[in-house]
Amino acid sequence: MSQKSPFDLTGQVAVVTGSSRGIGRSIAETMAQMGAKVVVSSRKPEACEEVAAGIRKAGGDATVIAANISQKSEVEALVAKTVEKYGRLDCMVSNAAVSPYFGPMTGLEDDAFDKLMNNNVRSSLWLAKLSKPHMEKHGGGTIIIISSIAGIRAGGNLGGYAVSKAADFGLARALATEWGEKNIRINCIAPGLVKTDFARALWEDDKRRARTESMTPLRRLGNVEDIGGIAAFLASSAAAFITGQIIVADGGVTIA
Repeated sequence: MSQKSPFDLTGQVAVVTGSSRGIGRSIAETMAQMGAKVVVSSRKPEACEEVAAGIRKAGGDATVIAANISQKSEVEALVAKTVEKYGRLDCMVSNAAVSPYFGPMTGLEDDAFDKLMNNNVRSSLWLAKLSKPHMEKHGGGTIIIISSIAGIRAGGNLGGYAVSKAADFGLARALATEWGEKNIRINCIAPGLVKTDFARALWEDDKRRARTESMTPLRRLGNVEDIGGIAAFLASSAAAFITGQIIVADGGVTIA
């Protein structure tokens, strides 16, 4: 007698913001491979369509709904169009983020700080609140916030970004506590340094990269594929008893 794998996402509808490239793209592709219907979203529909086309070519189900997560009306439209297209929403992955400032906290201007908090924290709350009633309707769901080990470890001229990513942890815990009775699970993934365009300035510097690799127990930087599977796991029934947690994926940097 065949039994459904606890890692099977068949029947789920997942939205992944910032999924035209990098970690978001890996999450969308991995979830599609595991059976989910995926909404690929970012500000640029053309880049999203390339990802969605690849998913469809591989036999998956994907659609494109462009959205700028800093604009509440576009976030509202993203959720509404998803439900209009697929009739439900089971998993929301808040991956899109910004890092507009690199330097000491004393130089962080108000407008840059506001942009960090609005894009990296408030947008996640919008996405979660808008997703909640649709998840409740179908007996539960999952919200996954892509944070960073910057929210755990200080330093590196990324103080403002670190504050926003630490706030993600608090947001996930607060929502997990409030919405647990509705079977809505909220978790964070905190990647270390992953080879993405977003972090290119950090890993293309040979000296910085070599230093980071030497201090990492696995002796390498992360690849986007290292994160995609974690998000898919958190969306699956295999993670049904996990909520309000920070899943660190950093090659061991934070234990070294």
